[in-house]
Amino acid sequence: MSTGAVVDPSPAGRRRVVVTGVGVLSSIGIGAADFADALREGRSGVRPISVFDTKGFEYDNGCEVVGFDPAGWIRTLDLEELGKASQFSVAAARMAVEDAGLPVERLRDEPVLVSVGTTDGEAYDLDRLVQAELDGGPEAYDRVAVRRVSPLRLSTAVAQELGLRQAEASTVATACSAGNYAIGSGLDAIRSGEVDVALCGGADAMCRKTFTGFYRLGTIAPDRCRPFDVDRKGILTGEGAGLLVLEELGSALRRGARIYAEILGCGLSCDAFHPVAPNQAGVARCIRLALRDAGVTPDQVDLISAHGTGTKHNDVTESMAIREVYGEQPPRTVSLKSMLGHSMGAASALGAIGCALAITHGFIPPTINHERTDPECAIDCVPNTSVEADLRIVQNNGMAFGGTNAVVVLGKYR
Repeated sequence: MSTGAVVDPSPAGRRRVVVTGVGVLSSIGIGAADFADALREGRSGVRPISVFDTKGFEYDNGCEVVGFDPAGWIRTLDLEELGKASQFSVAAARMAVEDAGLPVERLRDEPVLVSVGTTDGEAYDLDRLVQAELDGGPEAYDRVAVRRVSPLRLSTAVAQELGLRQAEASTVATACSAGNYAIGSGLDAIRSGEVDVALCGGADAMCRKTFTGFYRLGTIAPDRCRPFDVDRKGILTGEGAGLLVLEELGSALRRGARIYAEILGCGLSCDAFHPVAPNQAGVARCIRLALRDAGVTPDQVDLISAHGTGTKHNDVTESMAIREVYGEQPPRTVSLKSMLGHSMGAASALGAIGCALAITHGFIPPTINHERTDPECAIDCVPNTSVEADLRIVQNNGMAFGGTNAVVVLGKYR
């Protein structure tokens, strides 16, 4: 837990970066207020999968986004030209900019970074195209859908929708840590003075390809996701988008913006230990890099938002890496995936937003579906019920296949 010591938020006088807006599309809530309420309540997004045919699979639960009308948020681009993941990304970006109170006109002629992380890109539409070919041959291809499948659209469409004339748009494909990678890109761009504003996060749409891959690996849970529980069975695939407005502190203060949290630091590492299995040393190294970049010591961290997939190997490895860095009494460590499912490239971005909202509203979200902690996961995962807490510094973990890890450290703005 935090010592209450004041941390120098700006080592070597570098520019400070704050979160002034968030856009959320998730299986448990849409928008900042609904998402915060869902996290506090421990809401579950689990329901039978409807976005693709699950015939032939023993299990068919997932965490879909429901109640989302893209036409309510996408006002410039033709919806028929956007794949499902791009619709999520663009809508979340528009939501974040409006939440930040940033006039779009101000952004149009100034440099802005748009960085969106993803695992699957537009694989949902690719699945549909493949099925069309199987059903009727190449002539059955939907020609409009062919134009939708480029993953670059997840970021370029954001710039086009908002009319950003000097935007640098990049799509980050580092799988399940991609959201944190994108946030790290925004942090670097603002610190260096390249931009004053960055739109960063992640987006993914549920698809049959990824569900099948995890199913064949034996890591799909039959009913619910139970991270750190001794009887956990695996993940539930999910979907959604989380986009954050990152802004240079002076810019935010000059316009009187609300500040959710400060991005204190980011650590990136790739240990390339194994195609799918995480490596304890690689995860621990990434955590240390993030804390060092943030100018934070382990005793000052109040909460860890874990990658927390609910698989046997991941939860043990991540818990042991946390204890390697933090010792025998690590901070409370929760998994939002118990509620959200695994939203792939959006996961760590939604985790970062969850951290910012927890800091703002003074609570720790629970790890739901929890009955008995695995002795090999010796952490306090805040079972089932949220708790009130004055959070000063929070760590958000993102881990991906191939040992591609990214950790972001957020703090209460001082």
